[in-house]
Amino acid sequence: MPVLTTARLRLEPFNDGHLNGLDAINGDPKVMKYLSGRPQTRDETAAVIQRVARRWAECGYSWWSFIERASGEIVGAGCIQNLRKHGADPDPACPLEIGWRLRRDRWHQGLASEAAFAMADFAFDILQADRLYAVCNTANTASEAVMKRLGMRYRGIEQWYEMDVTTYEVTRAEWKRPG
Repeated sequence: MPVLTTARLRLEPFNDGHLNGLDAINGDPKVMKYLSGRPQTRDETAAVIQRVARRWAECGYSWWSFIERASGEIVGAGCIQNLRKHGADPDPACPLEIGWRLRRDRWHQGLASEAAFAMADFAFDILQADRLYAVCNTANTASEAVMKRLGMRYRGIEQWYEMDVTTYEVTRAEWKRPG
């Protein structure tokens, strides 16, 4: 399973050793406000880690923990996964999505964008994805700003995850890293 690195982060596929760090993020009501609308329990986070391990084995992509290289702490998480209209599992017939979340004390430091560039490179270079979508709650302006920094194009308000969400996309032909 691929480990990605950036200037400040190491992105490692979820594993059991990440439970405490991911639980701290997923258990924070402010982090989860625009995602599920409620914090996850420790048991729910442990179950997610197991599901993610299966997806890595089946698909070759899923969720990474963002580990700050300087401190060794888990400061976020992000994914390349298939979107879904309904149900608990991503639908392989749906387009790939890129997503992220950060520990609250690491908001507004550019870490989500830094990790997202590495994950998008993985999707386009390794997975040979034709396009990537990103979706967020319509009130989540911080995530929408990351989508714009990635050079994604606004598609509109679409229905994913059984709700209306702000939707952006970028194709492989359009993808380019800044600088």
